[in-house]
Amino acid sequence: MNTRTDTHSELIGYLLWIFGFTGSHRFYFGRPVTGTIWFFTLGLLGIGWLIDLFLIPWMERTAELRFYMGKWVTGIIYLLTGGLFLLGLLYDLWTLNSQVSELNRIKG
Repeated sequence: MNTRTDTHSELIGYLLWIFGFTGSHRFYFGRPVTGTIWFFTLGLLGIGWLIDLFLIPWMERTAELRFYMGKWVTGIIYLLTGGLFLLGLLYDLWTLNSQVSELNRIKG
């Protein structure tokens, strides 16, 4: 029996999409490479950001992990304030899925 457990919120994805020119919604859904591209190109100059409005339901269905280890408020604040001069933010976004995977393994 294949039981699917949702671990990402489509609503949170859309809220992060508002700031999507930074790639935050892509990092949230476990896509660090394209998130980094969005981060440095302002969402592919806005074109990719606009297209993502329609891709969020697909990203939510294919995502496997939770946002910022369940620390929603801290995670969103960190995303929106740029972390530690953006370098801390970028590091956290690159390692987000592995951090969450580890946390999920511990919680069992």
